[in-house]
Amino acid sequence: MEPSPCRLPELEAARPHMEARASCPAAAPLVERQFHVLVGVTGSVAALKLPLLVSRLLDIPGLEVAVVTTERAKHFYTPQDVPVTLYSDADEWEMWKRRSDPVLHIDLRKWADLMLVAPLDANTLGKVASGICDNLLTCVIRAWDRSKPLLFCPAMNTAMWEHPITAQQVGQLKAFGYVEIPCVAKKLVCGDQGSSQPGAEAWMNAQQDRMFQQPPTRSKAQIFVKPGGL
Repeated sequence: MEPSPCRLPELEAARPHMEARASCPAAAPLVERQFHVLVGVTGSVAALKLPLLVSRLLDIPGLEVAVVTTERAKHFYTPQDVPVTLYSDADEWEMWKRRSDPVLHIDLRKWADLMLVAPLDANTLGKVASGICDNLLTCVIRAWDRSKPLLFCPAMNTAMWEHPITAQQVGQLKAFGYVEIPCVAKKLVCGDQGSSQPGAEAWMNAQQDRMFQQPPTRSKAQIFVKPGGL
């Protein structure tokens, strides 16, 4: 499937060199605004499941999804398999040429109602815990509106997961108000067995059941982060 041509409506004016694109559902008049989910993907082998994760999110009524990827994450998936817009570091720099041009990480922060970082690798975990923002994804997280939910799914080799610094860094993210989706125990790609793979798939199963059962007027953000739902 080809990636969707839909871009964030407020960014269209900054791309006059690109072909005309269909307007996003969020920009259509007299249509109820969709709930915006921004998925962040980092350089863990678990990024192989990005197309599946996005597809499962799109199965939930009323969601609009966009993805922010790190450069290393691109090694693990094919962009054509991701049926939504992908943003990367190059987009940030191509959009901004002079004053008054859009700043992509700020516009993404404003657009999103919820952010889901899945997988969150050890490198990006350390960056976020320390406040480092040296790429598009970490800039979005550093600028994140903490009144909105941010969920993260750690993913790394078991030996890395069991290092004492990991618990400290996960604790720091929780102190920021972010919500951890715990790892699940399974055989890793390297052959090791351990609890260091993201639990996003099981979490998505729970979210789909709950979202379909809830009345349409209920806040989707509350449903996503309701205790017991992870």
